[in-house]
Amino acid sequence: MRVNYLLNFILAVCLTGFSYFLGSLILKNGLSLWQALVIGFSVVALGALTEAVGSPMWLIIFVPFPVGMILLYLFLNVAVPQWFLTYLLTLAIYTVIHIAMSYFFKFHSLIPAWKLMN
Repeated sequence: MRVNYLLNFILAVCLTGFSYFLGSLILKNGLSLWQALVIGFSVVALGALTEAVGSPMWLIIFVPFPVGMILLYLFLNVAVPQWFLTYLLTLAIYTVIHIAMSYFFKFHSLIPAWKLMN
């Protein structure tokens, strides 16, 4: 069971980091892969810790947002409007990835409260 959780955690980190990397790449903001993975790890780890302490689902989903936003802002080092546009694009990509992973692979670790298939 722990191996399965670890693999799900690693996959969630990679997919989350990929959404940040792709959002930055599309807008030519220059976020490096290691920075995207740091953001992905931070966001997923914080969500997992929030879940581990028994928090309600809305808090598990809400808590990682500020961390991802702050880290993206610090790594990009761009004006606020460009950072915000990058963050919105990242969220859109993240949502599309979640829909595909949830629907086709029954992987619900990206947005735990939004299971598209049981």
